[in-house]
Amino acid sequence: MATKSALETQLAVVAGFEAPRADLEQYPTPPALAAHVVHVADLNGDIEGQTVVDLGTGTGMLALGAALRGPDRVVGVDIDRTTLTTAAENRRRVGAATSIDWVCADATRAPLRPSAETTVLMNPPFGAQDGNEHADRAFLATAADLATVSYSIHNAGSREFVESFAADNGGEVTQAFRATFPIERQFDFHEADREEIEAEVFRIAWSEPGS
Repeated sequence: MATKSALETQLAVVAGFEAPRADLEQYPTPPALAAHVVHVADLNGDIEGQTVVDLGTGTGMLALGAALRGPDRVVGVDIDRTTLTTAAENRRRVGAATSIDWVCADATRAPLRPSAETTVLMNPPFGAQDGNEHADRAFLATAADLATVSYSIHNAGSREFVESFAADNGGEVTQAFRATFPIERQFDFHEADREEIEAEVFRIAWSEPGS
């Protein structure tokens, strides 16, 4: 198995959003964080030989990280067709051999058939924009329908909500760890050139998909 640092180096070539949309909270997942999430998932046996779905894939960072760890199939879902074009270009940059299907659709209504061996990786919107509060709830609901296991990145302080949601939907949080999410200035309302947001990552084991 390649090291986490080697995976981070491979993902460093992934291009970000050309014209990010604030309403979709399009912030690129940092290579270090993506590599950490994928590495943990791989150590848990949740990547190799599995179908991996990246909900709200953006420019493909988590999908590409998974594709470098030997899954059977990878699917990246995003509502923004422009970002999927960038994701396809990023696949060529990274050189992933695994087949990746890029699906243009609302990730919270992903037109996918649940599989008995599906892992969801996702960096859902934190719900920081007015009118977009609790946006991560819909992503978790989709993961509950599709996956046997999911890994998701949330704003710090989300543990009580995530554990409660999982318990109400046939899931259980089995691992959680803190992470730092650096955000570069990319929208007019950003006051600093760079800000580091405290985040949390959760592994949830779900009941059989579709049940």
